[in-house]
Amino acid sequence: MIKGILAINKPKNWTSFDVVNKIKHILKIRQVGHLGTLDPLATGVLLVTIGRATKLFDFFQEKIKTYSAKFEFGYETDSLDSDGKIVNETDIIPNLNQIKHVIGDFIGEIAQIPPKYSAKSVNGKRAYELARNNIDFELIPKIVKIYNMKILDYTQNILTLNIQCGSGTYIRSICRDLARKLNSYATMIDLTRTSVGKIGVEDCVDIQDLKENNILDYIIKLDVLIDIPIIKLNENQTYKLLNGQTIQTNLPNGSYKLNDDTDTIAIVSVSKNNAKMSLFLN
Repeated sequence: MIKGILAINKPKNWTSFDVVNKIKHILKIRQVGHLGTLDPLATGVLLVTIGRATKLFDFFQEKIKTYSAKFEFGYETDSLDSDGKIVNETDIIPNLNQIKHVIGDFIGEIAQIPPKYSAKSVNGKRAYELARNNIDFELIPKIVKIYNMKILDYTQNILTLNIQCGSGTYIRSICRDLARKLNSYATMIDLTRTSVGKIGVEDCVDIQDLKENNILDYIIKLDVLIDIPIIKLNENQTYKLLNGQTIQTNLPNGSYKLNDDTDTIAIVSVSKNNAKMSLFLN
């Protein structure tokens, strides 16, 4: 069975679901997913999983994601992006020094309220469904991790930032909260995810370039993507491990990948000199 990951440069106005459906159609298989949603207006790195690679969702949730974002000061939309309806306007436009003064407050672990136009679940309904139907509701703040935020440009009220963050971070919420901290309003007008872990946008293929006769050439092996050490076992140890048994090892505590002759077949967890399989990928 085919397994691996496609690094897609998602085009604007495509949903992540659109990309997954396109891959399913080309490969003619059902077991296709993705490792982190991108909004329709966003572009950039979307990792699409094929076959048992879909099991790697939690593993890739730990990877740092990098974004290039543009925020336009002076107004705020209901969706917090350029696709929404303007709901707040202001003549208060911060200067560059004011922005520099507060930007450090958004680095580290911060409590963030997701946008109301998001896929967050509220009593079994998607938040964006409630918002579109003008139903009032509140979203619970969530702790997210911002590793770094760098100003790239500030011209004609448009702030361009490079943001490194953990999974679950809403860049639109950063836009909203940064502007409000400066007694202003802002809306995200452009967003590109430039990397997920070590996969950059330069490593991605355009979805329009994928065809039945070339798609297999772009599938990245799990061994390339899973950047943890390899555990080397003999045939008997491998058999025991793959059949749910614990084996003895002198390796330090941590996660390891178990490879066969072609690719990674399992992720192994080592604790107190005991190794056991934590994820089967073959």
